[in-house]
Amino acid sequence: MVPQFKVISIGTLAANHLWDESGTVRMPHATSTLIEVSGKCILIDPSLPPQIMTARLAERTGKSPQEITHVFLTAFLPDRYRGIEAFGEATWLVAPNERIAAESRLEKLADDLLHADDEELNDLVATQQTLLARCEDAPDRLAPGVDLFPLPGPTPGHCGLIISVPGHTVVVAGDSVAAQEHLHLAQVLPECADHELAQESFREVIEIADTIICGRDNMLPNPVRGMGPRAGNTGALEA
Repeated sequence: MVPQFKVISIGTLAANHLWDESGTVRMPHATSTLIEVSGKCILIDPSLPPQIMTARLAERTGKSPQEITHVFLTAFLPDRYRGIEAFGEATWLVAPNERIAAESRLEKLADDLLHADDEELNDLVATQQTLLARCEDAPDRLAPGVDLFPLPGPTPGHCGLIISVPGHTVVVAGDSVAAQEHLHLAQVLPECADHELAQESFREVIEIADTIICGRDNMLPNPVRGMGPRAGNTGALEA
């Protein structure tokens, strides 16, 4: 079967440095995407609050939360899983390397807070640890035509997906390609965990994808596919 996919909700950044913004200008949330194939309904990055996430899912697909079989997180961060608890009957997945990095980060934070008198922050860390424990390691192939695509840099184990359809490759890029401006200017996010790795991941997306589902924007065509390496008119994308 050929995977069917649809953007459920278009994400946004708290502040877009390419718009000369700083601080927190808006509530950040990631782009959420649904993939359907072989009886599986895979929701990627349910980033909006549960009530809003389920409403968007119904608006875009007519589906209920109970019809989602799997949830996949491109990164284990609060603005990726904000609405995940609406999909309690689904299998929750995260890339193995992202799980390892998140476990290490949360364990260190818990140790740092061991003697701190901050009940709210302690509860937040404990909640994140519980959510992470509920997530399973994602297999290399989630479904026919849907494969993991490790894209480290935005976080240590950040991971996208490759959706293969006849004659066309779609990449769910997460924050490896944040938005249209980042795509056309070959820019990665300044808050990346590893800027050099993020730039390499960006290049890998550009090399393989015909269509890119951005982490904080809509589905976009890859502007350099089919031009050839010496086309000479790809601008900043070959920087």
